[in-house]
Order: sequence, then structure tokens, then C-alpha cells
Amino acid sequence: MFCMRRIRTLRSFGRHILTIPLTMLVLLFLAVGTPTLLAQDQNQNNQNKDQSQPASGQQQDVPPEAGGPQNDVGPYAIPKKREEPPPPPPPAKPKKVEGMPDYSIKSDVSLVNVDVLVTTKDGQFIPGLKKENFRVMEDGVQQSVVDFDISQAPITAVLLVEFASTNYYFMVDALNASYAFANALKKNDWVAVISYDMKPHILADFTQDKQAVYGALNTLRIPGFSETNLFDALYDTLDRVDQIPGRKYIILVTTGVDTFSKLNLDQITKKIKSTHDVTIFPISVGFAVRNYCEVHSCGYTHGVGIPVGEMDYLQGDNEMNTFARLTGGRAYFPRFQAELPEIFHSVIGDIRNQYNLAYHPTNPKLDGTYRKLKVEVVAPDGGQLKVKDQKGKDVKYNVVAREGYTAKHTVE
Repeated sequence: MFCMRRIRTLRSFGRHILTIPLTMLVLLFLAVGTPTLLAQDQNQNNQNKDQSQPASGQQQDVPPEAGGPQNDVGPYAIPKKREEPPPPPPPAKPKKVEGMPDYSIKSDVSLVNVDVLVTTKDGQFIPGLKKENFRVMEDGVQQSVVDFDISQAPITAVLLVEFASTNYYFMVDALNASYAFANALKKNDWVAVISYDMKPHILADFTQDKQAVYGALNTLRIPGFSETNLFDALYDTLDRVDQIPGRKYIILVTTGVDTFSKLNLDQITKKIKSTHDVTIFPISVGFAVRNYCEVHSCGYTHGVGIPVGEMDYLQGDNEMNTFARLTGGRAYFPRFQAELPEIFHSVIGDIRNQYNLAYHPTNPKLDGTYRKLKVEVVAPDGGQLKVKDQKGKDVKYNVVAREGYTAKHTVE
């Protein structure tokens, strides 16, 4: 009987449960299961905390030097800076000597450049010479050549042309000579054109344009004055080119006659000696007319009211030879117009094919004195150098170099 009652009670309770809404069952389940889950999460966090914190007395692992965290929860490692090498020690100062004052030493060693032209008696350049073949004497003392080469560089030249109301044939010869020189130029050469009568006139500044040179010469059509102030014009040109560095050349197309200059021969000679790195190549004009007048006794007239005789032209020739010799150039006296191309070909050959010597003078004084130079060509053993032609015959040769130079002053 008792069993039957319990069965009826369970059946009644089941019917009541089925009648409870589903929402109430979910809430009942959460209320019963939540404390258990919270307890499990708390136990798990406590275990992780115990594992992450090191025991007292134990040192934490050093993080890697490259930086970044070692694991998901570890500390950040700060990268170390690279150790730079220590700076070099400063140079040791010289020990001070008792009784010696403090001062600095400055050495000013001058260098003298000499251009030497070695040609046969026909004017042909003699190649193949070496440094041992040259002997340089300064005031009678042999110098030691420290630098040697052969120049083939572009030239820097001034064409100084006499153009005055003197003689028609003189003017024609001067223009023909100037055009012949312009034709012999190369594209890298620097040339300036200056004409003179009473005073110099700059027709073209330094240029590499041949057409500019031709254009400057084309302006020489009607002369203005009959005076030919050669010394004044040459002095002014030397004064201008002396400010240009490097080797310069002056192609002087002139009769050689000076009529009205303010300077005398002694003053222009001193100016030539004191100008550095300048070579003068005088080209005489009017030589055919002079020869004709010598035969026919026609007399000389160098412009209206300025009588010039044979002695004046001979003196002019001597002066041009002197100007060329002082600077290491050569003077030319063509008799015919057909000689001009060959002459300027020789001049350009002399300029482009030169032996360049350099030495430190044994006399180091910067006293502004003029010192004489003498350049000799010798054999390697110090004897006389022999030059032979293609047929094996001995050839006579000429050595052309400037006769001296003026030393600098200490104030320069």
C-alpha cells in the first residue's frame, strides 16, 4: 500500500514539472550551476598567478638583448646601445724647450719655369730629348731640373698689329700676316686682337671663336693716325697679359719703328724682363718695299710729315731681335707674302712643341734682381750632344730660351 502511494506521488510531481514553463527551468539551472563555475575560474586564476610570480629569493631571467617580450606576459627588454670605439687620442704636442720662443716656420720655395726650343738650322723641331740632355745655368751656377715635359697644350696669344697711316704696302702686309696667323689657330686656342697707331685699340678680347678674330681684323680698313707708338702699345699689352696665369705669347706684327712713344727703349726692355711667362714672336712687315727702295733710292717716308730713314728700320729690326731673344722667341723677316703661311706654321710649331723645364733656384732670395739664364743641350755623360739626320750626317741645332728672369720681391 505504501509503495502504491509513492508511485502516485511521483507521478503527480512529474505532472507538475511538465506544467512549469521552460524559462523557469533555465533560470533554476543557472542559479544552481553558477557558484560552481565561479569557484573553478577563481582557482584557475590563483594557479596562474602563482606560476607567473617567481618565488622570493629567485632572480628573474634576463631578457634577450634584441628587445621585445620574452613571452606573452613577460617584461619588455630594452635593447642595449652598441658600444662605440673610443675617439683617437689627440696628437701629442711637441715638448717645449726651455729658452726657445714659440713660433711657426713657413717655407716659401720658388719654382722657375723655362721653355726651351731645340731646332735644326732650318727651324725643324728636334724631338726625343730627355731631362738628362738639358743643363740649366743661373748666374753661372748649375741648377737641378725637377720637372720636365713637352708641351702640346692650347696656346694663349695676343695678336698685336701695327695699323697706321704710313704706307699702303705696310698695311697690306700687316693684314695678310694677321690673317695667316688666324688661319693657323686651333679651336681650343685663346686669342686676343689689338691694333695700335698712336695708342692701342682692343679689337677682340680673348676668344676661342675664329670668326670673332676674323671680324676684328675686318675692322682694319681706314687707319686713323700716322704715328706708330710701338713701345707704348707693347708695354700696355705686357701689363695686361701679366695678370693671366700660365704661358702667354705675343705675335707682334710691326715694322719695328717707334715714332712717338712716351716710353724709351730702356723702359720697355725692363718691362719685358720683369714680365713672367711671356714669349714674343715679332713678324716684320714691309720688308719687300724696303729692299726695293734700297735698290731704287726711293727714300723712306713713314707717314705724312714723319720721315723715316733706312737706319730707323735697321734699328727696329735690332729691337725686335732683342725682344724675341729676351723672352725665348724668334723674329721673322719675310720678304714675300707667300712666306707667311710657312712662318706661322713654324711659330705655332715652336709654341706647341717646346721642352718645359722647372727648377728650384739655388739662390732663394726674393730680392727682385735680374738673373741670367743659359740653357745647354748635352749628352747624358755631360759631353756634346750629336744629332744626326736620316742619312746619318751630323745636324747643327739651335737652343732657344729666354736669357733671364726677374726674381720676385718679398712684398709680392
